Amino acid sequence: MRNVLPFLTRIPIKGDFERIPNELWAFPLVALVSSALPTVLLYLKLPLANVLAVLALYWTIGLLHLDGLADWADGIMVKGDREKKIRVMKDVNTGIAGLFAVVMVLLIQVYSLQLLPFYALFLAELNSKYAILLALATKKPLGNGLGAYFMGGMNREQLAIGTLLYALLYLPTALFEPEALVGILGLVLGVYVVRLSLENFGGLNGDCLGAIAEITRAGTLLTLAFLWAL
Repeated sequence: MRNVLPFLTRIPIKGDFERIPNELWAFPLVALVSSALPTVLLYLKLPLANVLAVLALYWTIGLLHLDGLADWADGIMVKGDREKKIRVMKDVNTGIAGLFAVVMVLLIQVYSLQLLPFYALFLAELNSKYAILLALATKKPLGNGLGAYFMGGMNREQLAIGTLLYALLYLPTALFEPEALVGILGLVLGVYVVRLSLENFGGLNGDCLGAIAEITRAGTLLTLAFLWAL
């Protein structure tokens, strides 16, 4: 986990980037760290705690995934063949589709958190990190970037360990609040983004992984918010 943590967060510890493909199983564990500060802010019920929690989240994990979401959305929404979609996704300029996607994800998270218990963001981050692991398990890289690099180390053993960790981390909350199990449905959105990416681009790259992470987290919070609002 020590090597994965500095890549998925801004925590200032040293890690060996070349060892990350062998520690993909630890992705779910990162949720414990990435959600820690936001969860504390929500637990303390500070003024505008939902806004502060989202700011604390991105202070912890950085904006890499949000940037990937913007690029991914631009590629998905443009009309044209696969080559054009890939070209637009890799363009350094952000279009209106990317801007819209980022704004919506941020708004969904901020609004949902004001309706949810303090542990909801942990569950959403857990889903987000596990969804990346599931995406890597497809073994369908696009290009030779980070996605391909990580997929090169992915295997059944890492997926099995990661899945076990995911279940063990989710279980305590589910036992305390059985209704929280509905949050697992947030993974459906992550799987849908994987499918959409494969259909439009023919594979997954770093931008796709970022979109999967962001949409899964926001989708999990929205799903839980619907439940708590009933």
